[in-house]
Amino acid sequence: MRYRNPIIASVLASSLVLGGCATYTGQTNAPDDPNRTRNNALIGAGIGAVAGLLSGSDATERRQRALVGAGVGGLAGGAIGAYQDRQEAELRRQTAGTGISVDREGDTIKLHLPDGVTFDFNRTELKPQFYPALNNVAATLREYDQTIIEVSGHTDNIGSAAVNQRISEERAQNVAAYLIGQGLRRERFEVAGFGYQYPVADNSTEQGRALNRRVEIRIVPLRS
Repeated sequence: MRYRNPIIASVLASSLVLGGCATYTGQTNAPDDPNRTRNNALIGAGIGAVAGLLSGSDATERRQRALVGAGVGGLAGGAIGAYQDRQEAELRRQTAGTGISVDREGDTIKLHLPDGVTFDFNRTELKPQFYPALNNVAATLREYDQTIIEVSGHTDNIGSAAVNQRISEERAQNVAAYLIGQGLRRERFEVAGFGYQYPVADNSTEQGRALNRRVEIRIVPLRS
């Protein structure tokens, strides 16, 4: 996919890109699928796996050091929790009624952008009607700039691994590029696509597959 937008090209050139979203082929797991129990057991592990792949990486640590070196002050001690409390409250206010959910994992804030709200079926371009919601998110992230922003794309398990990987990458890249276009520092971003590696629900049901088709934004405090 060729991007004419220089912002998107810049994101692709500077970000960690690992992985796609689903193309439906009519296939599904049969009720007696012997792999079903194993797949369900992996769901719980998948929920927290992305945190280790992104925020625990050397790339993120380098990014944090670079931002501090560029004059973006880091947080320390009890200031981290208070800072994220205020940001979480503002994000909840700004995203109310948009379809974006806000969760908290310790000092990390996670935004969940569901597939149906953010993208048309099997497409990677952001829906124009979703721009106002992302504008509100961007405004908050500009105000609370002492954070690393991790954007990851995820899919269900329908369709080929290669197609899912590509779509998850492109969706994550497009969300990140849009936010950067609203005035956020490119250096704050880690961007990745993971295809269907990390489900949060059961892929044997339509409801579960819908939950697995998502883009997540994790907002990690910049530590001094």
